[in-house]
Amino acid sequence: MDTRTSEFLRRFGSLIGLMLLCALLAVSTDNFMSSKNLINVLRQSSITALLALGVLLPILTGGADLSVGSIQGFTMCFMAYMVVTVQVNSIVGIILTLILGLAIGMVNGLLLTKLKLPHPFISTLGMLNIARGLALIITDGMPISGLPYEVRWLGYANIGPIPVSVILVGVVCVAMYIMLNHTPFGRHIYAIGGSAEAARLSGVNVNRVMNWVFAIAGFLYALGGIVLAGRVNSGYPLAGQGAELDAIAGAVIGGASLFGGEGTVMGTIIGVLIMGVLRNGLNLRNVSANWQMAIIGLVVILAVWVDVLRRTAEYKAASKKV
Repeated sequence: MDTRTSEFLRRFGSLIGLMLLCALLAVSTDNFMSSKNLINVLRQSSITALLALGVLLPILTGGADLSVGSIQGFTMCFMAYMVVTVQVNSIVGIILTLILGLAIGMVNGLLLTKLKLPHPFISTLGMLNIARGLALIITDGMPISGLPYEVRWLGYANIGPIPVSVILVGVVCVAMYIMLNHTPFGRHIYAIGGSAEAARLSGVNVNRVMNWVFAIAGFLYALGGIVLAGRVNSGYPLAGQGAELDAIAGAVIGGASLFGGEGTVMGTIIGVLIMGVLRNGLNLRNVSANWQMAIIGLVVILAVWVDVLRRTAEYKAASKKV
């Protein structure tokens, strides 16, 4: 793979993959291109998109976050507990839930930066179990149903033909794009992914940036939990199981590098849509859920393999110049 091919794949590979997949499903299924089905794909993908945008931030720093699904499930149950059992105002419950997600994410960061744990896998793996356990504790292992309209509105309502959850994802995308591309904080995130030590020597407060990276990620996981709760009209403690795999897969398929320093908001959304379209197409073709899991796993492996090939080509090209 030469450097020009490498650069082309980095910039347009995921988009071309999405277009080819849509074209294949359009000619091989009867209902894929119907407006109802396409809106359904967007609605289903919106929750994964929020989680994937959250996990993109740790990935950009060269790390990862395994607590995605558990934080989503715990914050979802917390909100349901607050608005149904405690009966606080719906808006207050949503705000408290978002603050809780932010706080849990900050704890993830502090576990990494203050305890000097060797890798985010360790701290977030621990949080995966802590958050899931807390979700089971506050719900006593049972779903909490009957959420107020204000909460359900985020998950199932439309504005015109567009689901509210899709509009919400659009707002988050704009905010994240501005943060990553037009603020010093965003530049610091990419710098840490390139080389944490070089960023530190350049004056970047690496620990503070890492803490806020995980805090913002936790905020987005909580937002995803709120939207999911609105969609299913309940908070249940096993929500989000395996969601970390879909979130990481969406970011990686969309071009984010597990080596850190590379990845975009738009690429992540495209990656999530590839998974959503693929799952939808497999459902339309009556492919079993078990095979769907295997196919998604294969796609993730291929995406990482392409990233490795591209980086190898770039390294060889840089070596020749030297």
